[in-house]
Amino acid sequence: MGFDVGVVPFNPDGWGPPETPAAPPLLGGAVATASIPFAPFSRSDKLGRIADWTRNPGHPGAHAAASRDSIFDFSSADDSLAAAAEDSSFSLVDAKPPPRHPRFGPKWRFNQRPQLPQRRDEEVEAKRREAEKERARRERHYQNHRSHHHQGFRGNQASQAKPSVDIQPDWTMLEQIPFANFTKLSFAVNDQPEDLLVCGAVESYDRTYDRVNPKTQRRLERFKNRHFFKITTTDDPVIRRLAEEDKATVFATDAILAALMCTPRSILSWDIVVQRVGNKLFFDKRDGAQLDLLTVNETAQEQLPENKDDINSAPSLAVEATYINQNFSQQVLVRDGEKVTFDEPNPFATENEEAASVCYRYRRWKLDDSISIIARCEVHAASVDPSGARQFLTLNALNEFDPKITGVDWKQKLESQRGAVLATELKNNANKLARWTAQALLSGADMMKLGYVSRVQPRDHFNHSILTVMGYKPRDFAAQINLNTANMWGIVKSLVDICMKFEEGKYVLVKDPAKPQLRIYQVPNDAFENDYVEEPLPEEEQVRPATDDVDLTAEEMDAAAEAEANKAAAPGGQGEKSAETTVA
Repeated sequence: MGFDVGVVPFNPDGWGPPETPAAPPLLGGAVATASIPFAPFSRSDKLGRIADWTRNPGHPGAHAAASRDSIFDFSSADDSLAAAAEDSSFSLVDAKPPPRHPRFGPKWRFNQRPQLPQRRDEEVEAKRREAEKERARRERHYQNHRSHHHQGFRGNQASQAKPSVDIQPDWTMLEQIPFANFTKLSFAVNDQPEDLLVCGAVESYDRTYDRVNPKTQRRLERFKNRHFFKITTTDDPVIRRLAEEDKATVFATDAILAALMCTPRSILSWDIVVQRVGNKLFFDKRDGAQLDLLTVNETAQEQLPENKDDINSAPSLAVEATYINQNFSQQVLVRDGEKVTFDEPNPFATENEEAASVCYRYRRWKLDDSISIIARCEVHAASVDPSGARQFLTLNALNEFDPKITGVDWKQKLESQRGAVLATELKNNANKLARWTAQALLSGADMMKLGYVSRVQPRDHFNHSILTVMGYKPRDFAAQINLNTANMWGIVKSLVDICMKFEEGKYVLVKDPAKPQLRIYQVPNDAFENDYVEEPLPEEEQVRPATDDVDLTAEEMDAAAEAEANKAAAPGGQGEKSAETTVA
């Protein structure tokens, strides 16, 4: 027999059954009435239960009495809708208190469940390590807030540091330039520099030093018979001759230009004298100025002590680093008597003096149609590349004084972690390495050699060993340390333009010891001369002590002081030689 499912009415006016639906015949021939209650709803409403298979009777005996069709009982439709609404509004509530974060470091909690001994030991060890990390982080945070007043400067040192030159009351400050202005400058020198004259003589580089390592280290020798000259710009006879011939408008040395080019990286105070003569500018350094010495750990986080009696103080290490650099530049050469000579001999050495191996290249750069610069640049050695062409090299040495202070032991790390050692030096001596790179670029050197020299014993600052020598191409190394040549020349060009606006006279560029800025003072024309006294001093203090000689080592300073005392006691004694021709 067939089963008639009935007729499903169609509502063309909306959702749900029609208002007056047709009464389809039901099973058995009955007719459905139109009074069936219906609750209107929307599509977003939740439907109630159609069949509740989980319904439980009120008591155990009621389950037997319940009929099978009770799960389809729609008499409690309202209860089902209410239950659905109640379910939709139900949410779990977390009654646990929020975790309490420790305010002064981790605290031990003893209310946890007991754990296995091994697991408890591991957690205690982990908490101990976290406590150590937190303590170290808090200590670094305290040190940074205590000593860093502004970015790139150590505030504790800057507050105590003094300017490299005493600022006199009669000096007039004309300009005050923040370092932030220098970092934005850019100037491209299109033309290649021109070599006007090459003087001096150099020896060949000894390639056996490229194979030196900490296990085969070599003792650093002392070259007391060779003279190292620190001649300023206006005392150079070659520059005087070129100025008279009107070859350029600006004159300087590579050390002075490098100091100007790397101004934003400097921390310690330094000064440069500027003389405006007619339409020409001369950048000079004072006798015994800070530029004659090499800085040590200038850009490091921890400052060095200023006590001159301490061998690890900043003044003592500066003299030691200069002494090491000079001797290293002569030891790594082939000393067989053969030298590469150039147009003219060394302009500063006399016939009886043995000059150090150095070549002076007087080079000219054209900045614009009216301004050109001539600089005396130095190279220390010559070499021959595989193709047979001649190469020029610059030789410089980094020095290690105490591994406990620097944090890296060169004798252990240089052979396996050279990159880490160089990265540490770039962090602690960023300004010194940038100046050496700038000087190599100015001199047109094909290769720059960096030696790593360490003390034989940490408390012995007289005996040293060469641990290794590394070579770099100047342009590649400049890119590695983020030294932009366009920014370097932009700084020089801006300072030249500023000084060209001044009247004829003498001026001083002073790096502020406490702030990242450069100040320009106008000074009297007789300032820094032999007969110029910066401030009135008692008679017994007007004699220059022997320790002012920046090229003397610590050992030779004592000998010079004793010799000066003996000469002062003997009638008709002769004065000692000037600082520029002192043997290191």
